[in-house]
Amino acid sequence: MRSIVTVSLLSCLAAGALPATAQAPAAPGAEAPQLVRAAVLRVDKPALPPISRLEVAPEDLGFAGARLAIEDNDTTGRFMGQDFEAVEVTAPPETAAAELDAILGQDIRFVVLLADEATTLALADQAGDRALIFNAAARGDALRGADCRANLIHTAPSHAMLADGLAQFLMWKRWPRWLLVHGSHPEDIALADAYRRAAAKFGAQIVEERVFEDTGGARRTDSGHVQVQQQLPVFTQRAPDYDIMITADEHGVFADWMPYHTWDARLVAGSAGLVPRSWHPALEAWGATQFQNRFEKLNVRPIREEDYQAWVALRMVGEAATQTKSADPDTLKQFMLSEDFQVAGFKGQKLTLRDWDHQLRQPILLTTGLVTTSVSPQDQYLHQVTALDTLGIDRPESACKF
Repeated sequence: MRSIVTVSLLSCLAAGALPATAQAPAAPGAEAPQLVRAAVLRVDKPALPPISRLEVAPEDLGFAGARLAIEDNDTTGRFMGQDFEAVEVTAPPETAAAELDAILGQDIRFVVLLADEATTLALADQAGDRALIFNAAARGDALRGADCRANLIHTAPSHAMLADGLAQFLMWKRWPRWLLVHGSHPEDIALADAYRRAAAKFGAQIVEERVFEDTGGARRTDSGHVQVQQQLPVFTQRAPDYDIMITADEHGVFADWMPYHTWDARLVAGSAGLVPRSWHPALEAWGATQFQNRFEKLNVRPIREEDYQAWVALRMVGEAATQTKSADPDTLKQFMLSEDFQVAGFKGQKLTLRDWDHQLRQPILLTTGLVTTSVSPQDQYLHQVTALDTLGIDRPESACKF
C-alpha cells in the first residue's frame, strides 16, 4: 500500500520533489507490480462552526475512507500483481484548479473530489478527458441533470435519492402531510425542490412551506438553547395540521435545533431527526460491522458519509483493476462505465452505475443519532429494472445529455 499524504502538490513540485512512501523493491527476477494511481482532492471552503461541537469535521475527512480503500485494494492486488497508490491533497477554492493541474501533471487519471457543486463542475470541466472525476461530496441534482459531465461519476447520493428514500418510508408509515421548512441558501432551496418532487412522486402533501433565513452569527454562542427555546416555537406555530416536519438545511443553520422545539408535538426529518444518508456508523447488517471495525481501527474514529463515498470511489477503481487484470486507465474507465461493472458496498446488494447520468445506485439509510431506523428502497416500491431506480431521477426523467 502507498498512500501519499500532502497538503499541496504545488509546494512539493516547487521544491523539486514529490512526497513518496517507501516501497519494497521487487525480488530479483520478479515482475514489477502494475501500479494503479489515484488522487483524493478535498476543497475546503471557510465555514462557520456547526451547531454542535460533536459535528466538527475531522481533519482527515474523506482521506480516512480513501486510506481504507487502498488497503482493501491492495489485499486483492498483492495476489494479482497490482499495487495501488493514492495522493491526498487539500486546497482552498482559490488554488483548487492549480492543484488539479498539478495532479494531472503527474499522469494521475483518477481523481476523487470532495467539493461543493460549483467547484465540482468547474474542476470536471478543467479535467476534461484527462481524468475520470469521482464526485464524493456534492449532492445537487443539476450535476446529474443539465450540468452532467461524461467524465464525472457520482458516489455521493443525489438530493433526489435522499428525498425519495425518506419519502418512501414516510408513506409506508402513513405520514403523508408534511410541513416543509428550508433554509435560505441555494443548496437549501435545491434540496427543498427535491422534497417537493418526492412528495408529488409518492403522493404526499406539503401543507405549507416556511423559509428560515440565515442571518449569520456563530450559531452555538450567538443563539444558544435559551434563544432557540423562545424563537423556534413561535416560528413554527399556526401551521396547518401536519404529520411530520421536513427540514432542508444543507448548511447546518437551524435543523438540528428543530426536534423538541416545534410548536406542535410533531416529529422532524430531513436534515435533522430522521436523516437520509449514504452511510452511518451504526449500521451492522450485511457485513457492515466488519467494515466499521476496520475503518475505526485504521482511523481511530467513527466513519462519516464523506469517508464512505471516497472509499467506494477508490474501491470502484480497485474492482475494475481486479476484474480486467489491468492498470491501464482507459481500460479501467471503460469497464467501470460498462453494464458489467458492479462493486460491493456493505449495503445488502451490489452497487452499479446508471449509464444515463453516472450516478452510483445505492440504498439510502434512514438514521437517527444512534441507530439505522430503516433502509430504502422500501419493499413495496418496485421497478422494472431495479428497485434502486425508484430512488432519484430515472432514465425517462433525466435531463442529462453526455
